[in-house]
Amino acid sequence: MDVDRLLPTPEAADLIALTREIADKELSPRVDEHEAAETYPEGLFATLGEAGLLGLPYPEEFGGGGQPYEVYLQVLEELAARWAAVAVATSVHTLACHPLHTFGTPEQKERRLPAMLEGRTIGGYSLSEPQAGSDAAALSCKAERQDDGSGYRVTGTKAWITHGGKAGFYALFARTAPGSHGISCFLAPGATEGLSFGAPERKMGLQAVPTTAAYWDGALIEEDRRIGDEGQGLQIAFSALDSGRLGIAACATGLAQAALDAAVAYANERTTFGRRIVDHQGLGFLLADMAAAVDAARATYLDAARRRDLGRPFSRQASAAKLIATDTAMKVTTDAVQVFGGYGYTRDFPVERYMREAKIMQIFEGTNQIQRLVISRGLATAEKGAR
Repeated sequence: MDVDRLLPTPEAADLIALTREIADKELSPRVDEHEAAETYPEGLFATLGEAGLLGLPYPEEFGGGGQPYEVYLQVLEELAARWAAVAVATSVHTLACHPLHTFGTPEQKERRLPAMLEGRTIGGYSLSEPQAGSDAAALSCKAERQDDGSGYRVTGTKAWITHGGKAGFYALFARTAPGSHGISCFLAPGATEGLSFGAPERKMGLQAVPTTAAYWDGALIEEDRRIGDEGQGLQIAFSALDSGRLGIAACATGLAQAALDAAVAYANERTTFGRRIVDHQGLGFLLADMAAAVDAARATYLDAARRRDLGRPFSRQASAAKLIATDTAMKVTTDAVQVFGGYGYTRDFPVERYMREAKIMQIFEGTNQIQRLVISRGLATAEKGAR
């Protein structure tokens, strides 16, 4: 992958070059082994943290990279083109840092944010529950304030946690009172007495990074680990998800780019009827459509990111980017398998894995049906002439 990127500064260009170097050295040689064996790449996220790639869109004063989202997302895309599971986990870590950075007190941020942004501890995002996926307001995991002021006792089950059992902290959302305004946010340590994790889900793809359930059995979380006010949890969760959807859009675009690159390379090498298959109009047009779709997905997520960087509303554009990029990834990876023919259906080539990995991107961070709902509601409430 060598996308000609339009980057805002020389520093950003250097960062992309560094990312490509690390991804080619640390990710590409290991992805097939770990995905096939479903084994966690121990030490890899520490390497990314040491390189400064795990806190890019956050302020330098707290150990972040001070980069605009426009640049951070292109770094994610580069990672995803080599190893989608690692890129998704990086996006989730960035998402998990959002509550503390955006809603934490100065004391909370000074105490805990540097270790998170420098990648010394990796984060997970714990919002969904078995009965509360798209309907986040329906969650039932409880956090009960203790009369002695020691904190909150958390009881309940959370689901679909990327990096579950491996993360050092979790952005946890639990119920402190009835109703949709009764949900609060906590920064929960990964090693907490009374917290345990289920076996990793047996997934179609992204197998090297575990996704698990979490079981809270009266675990105590200290008072100063609550982020924001009681009842502010859904506001915090949803403000983070807009940015998280952009992360998934970038990951999906990187995955689609990898599939396109593999298909183009194969089409230039494989011959039929005495000609390279790329020279057959039917297949050449298919590749052209794939390339156009990847370019459009990238342009869409960058437009939303630039709106975010300018401080403009971007929720609708984030949902559009997530919808378009993940649908593109599913289509382009499927077409890449078609280009390879029967070989594409085997595990001798990576395109079958790309196709499996693309499917989940239409589901997590809000299904694409939910994205359509967000977009339609945005259109219904937009002022005349607004874009």
